[in-house]
Amino acid sequence: MANDTLTAPRKSLLKQTHDLVFKRVHGSNLIYNCAWEDPRIDRHLLQLNETSRVVMITSAGCNTLDYLLDEPAEIHAIDMNYRQNAVLHLKMALIRQGDHESLFGLFGRGASEHHRDLYAAVRDDLPEDARNYWDKNIAMFDPSTMRRSFYYHGTAGTAAWVMMKALFRSRHTLRDLASCLLEAESLEEQADLYHQIEPEIWGTLSRWLVSQPMLMTMLGVPRPQIQIIRSQYPGGLTFYIRDKIKHVLTEVPIASNYFWRVYMMGSYLRDCCPNYLKKANMHLLAKRADRVMTHNTTVSNFLREHPGQYTHFVLLDHQDWLAAHDPVALREEWELILQNSAKGAKVLLRSAGLTAGFIPDDIRSRLRFQPLLTTELHRQDRVGTYGSTHFAEVL
Repeated sequence: MANDTLTAPRKSLLKQTHDLVFKRVHGSNLIYNCAWEDPRIDRHLLQLNETSRVVMITSAGCNTLDYLLDEPAEIHAIDMNYRQNAVLHLKMALIRQGDHESLFGLFGRGASEHHRDLYAAVRDDLPEDARNYWDKNIAMFDPSTMRRSFYYHGTAGTAAWVMMKALFRSRHTLRDLASCLLEAESLEEQADLYHQIEPEIWGTLSRWLVSQPMLMTMLGVPRPQIQIIRSQYPGGLTFYIRDKIKHVLTEVPIASNYFWRVYMMGSYLRDCCPNYLKKANMHLLAKRADRVMTHNTTVSNFLREHPGQYTHFVLLDHQDWLAAHDPVALREEWELILQNSAKGAKVLLRSAGLTAGFIPDDIRSRLRFQPLLTTELHRQDRVGTYGSTHFAEVL
């Protein structure tokens, strides 16, 4: 009994400490330097058109720009972390400027020796908070730094850089095998190459790395999501990550998988990159960029301050955190979504869990989910790291 009495407070203290660290890291840093949700899946589900009024979480803004290709009337990109919106604003300023080489230099290759001049050319087109952020952080695009790429900055990028350095140093041929994997022309070739790499990826070092709470925090994975994975997935976090990586690198064609390429290599290719980086899309995006409005706040606060009849809500995975930390806020967010939904509005969210059981039953009764469709599309997702994808229409 004495041991139990000591253990419970200790566990509680560890949880509180992890949560405080997560909050501190996410409140003080750029987290995501690229979106980690597949817009090809999103756009198939959302079916955006010229009447669409979208409410979404910004992340790094890649998917905000991808959605613009479907000509929605407006997109409200919302993020509590103003740094995430600053990334989107820099992308939009470069797109408006119209010089594709400047855009691709910074956000395609991830670095340019002319980064300060490229920034100076668009600086005055940025809102004040974005300008203040980039005045201090434009060196993220400096190719002469040790990390050599914007995609190895921010907390998620730093975590990727640490893992790539650790893995590639463990065996000199591993980088070559990884490069060959990215160039594979068939699933059979991918599987063969992955099986050569797999023992090196899942050695003692990598197993230790993925078990570190701080590394998961840097990747944007809070403790509640880790607990969801541990409770729902056989083998816990390490087996979850191992199985997800194996699936996406052996069962999903790699040729267009720019998500994994950018973290493995630190840059995109011109034919393997987000749609906003493709030259053919630049003029169209520039014409429609004024349809994007950013908001440094929560989804609930946005809906309270900007009530309306919105047609689409893209919530990423933040409700995992709300469900664990603030069920009252979770319910409030859903009530505000339903109050501000046009008839038949669509809601897209993801979860680390295998289900979205955290949605209150009375809320769920006002939604029509499409599990057969999302289960199939989830397996085609090029990111492949979420436990599940959920799509519903408001009744």
